[in-house]
Amino acid sequence: MSAPSPAAQGHWGRWRSVRVVRSVRARILISMLIVAAVGMSVAGGTAYAIQRERTITQIDGRLVAAVDESSFIAGDTGASTLSDTLYAIVQRLRPGTDEATFAIIGGRTAIVPGGTGDAHPEQDAAFVERVLSETNPGLVVRGTATASDATVRYVAIPVTVEGDDTGIFVVTVDLNARLLPVDDAFRTFAVVAAVALAALGLVGWVVAGRLLSPIRRLRDTAARITATDVSERIVVVGADDVSELTVTVNGMLDRLESALTSQRQLLDDVGHELKTPLTIVRGHLELMQPSDEADVAATKALAIDELDRMGSLVRDISDLATVLRPLRMQREPTDISGLTERVRTKASALSSRHEWITPQAANVMAMIDGERITQALLQLAANAVVHGPSSGVIEISSEVRGGRLLFSVLDDGPGVDPLAAHTIFQRFHRGPGPRSTEGRGESGSGLGLAIVSAIAEAHGGHASVGQGHATGSLFVIDIPLYDTPRQEDHPAEHGEN
Repeated sequence: MSAPSPAAQGHWGRWRSVRVVRSVRARILISMLIVAAVGMSVAGGTAYAIQRERTITQIDGRLVAAVDESSFIAGDTGASTLSDTLYAIVQRLRPGTDEATFAIIGGRTAIVPGGTGDAHPEQDAAFVERVLSETNPGLVVRGTATASDATVRYVAIPVTVEGDDTGIFVVTVDLNARLLPVDDAFRTFAVVAAVALAALGLVGWVVAGRLLSPIRRLRDTAARITATDVSERIVVVGADDVSELTVTVNGMLDRLESALTSQRQLLDDVGHELKTPLTIVRGHLELMQPSDEADVAATKALAIDELDRMGSLVRDISDLATVLRPLRMQREPTDISGLTERVRTKASALSSRHEWITPQAANVMAMIDGERITQALLQLAANAVVHGPSSGVIEISSEVRGGRLLFSVLDDGPGVDPLAAHTIFQRFHRGPGPRSTEGRGESGSGLGLAIVSAIAEAHGGHASVGQGHATGSLFVIDIPLYDTPRQEDHPAEHGEN
């Protein structure tokens, strides 16, 4: 099976990105709606249950009061017959709204007050039979039942008159009618909650879309970015966390573009630098006369020299790559005065025709990578030997100024062209050529000063070049002095080779 084309892969990737973004938007909205719905349901259900229970409690209170009132009326009326007693109770305890009262004598409904409401539980034979069976032992019974197609809350009160039969006085309350306002309120709440959830869903969909729009722009920008073009940036809108993500991604793209630009420049420069020695070696090998021993020896020497130069170039590139890795910097407390003197001693081996001195050394401890600083200063010293006069004085110094640590290398040569000062630390930049009598030949790979600049930047500083006191070049490595005790600089005794 053949692999999908790049266009198909790009289309699939965009489709998946759109699906992921939409699903995130949907998940956010669904989560919001679920939480809101659960909260509204719990709040509405709790309120409904409390209000319903309160209404039933009020109904029960009315029924309990009816028991007390009927007992009082039975004792107060002074009637001698059961029917008269029950008639008095029914007449005096008139039913209220959604209520009904009646009396049962001899197992059937006997007394019903006039003007009763819509409910007529006394006409429901099953209900009357239930009341008779429940009150048979002579007990007051309170309960809930279905009567005349309505749910009623009732109390059945046995009434006994001495020398006569036992009757029953019944008070019912239409439970459905009493709970209707509560049910209506809950239905209204349900409608309002549904409308609120719909509004919340609409607003949430719009807000989530706006909040996720930087991610969609990020997706679209990432889809347009290629390995050869990372110049496009995402427009930052707002000041929230998602916008901060946009700023972070733009910063990442800046670093990627810088790295890619640096990589392309390095590859171009390396290709250009290797082309010349390869062309020279190839040309001389093609023109070499195998029968001429002198020509063979000269060509061999030239080829070895060019190969050595290419080896030096590769080593310099490796050094540059090493110092560009911040994790490789080994900072430790370093005696700057002792470091400066050691560098002068090592540099004196570069040329016996120069006088090496240390006019000033900073008497301070600093958190630096002493090995890398030594490498940078020796590179500046070698640069002074190669590009300076064949003899003279070269100064290697260190001092503390304004909370910063300055290392300097000063020669008494012709100096650096001001027009070239801003490019001298670029990779593969070469000076006009060697002027010393030692080490004559090609002026190097052009990476030495780039390595110096990289070491300074790795320490949080920079490297620069300027004019000396009178003549010559002054190279300075300027780095911050972090968390170290500072002391007054003191002039050191002149060291000589």
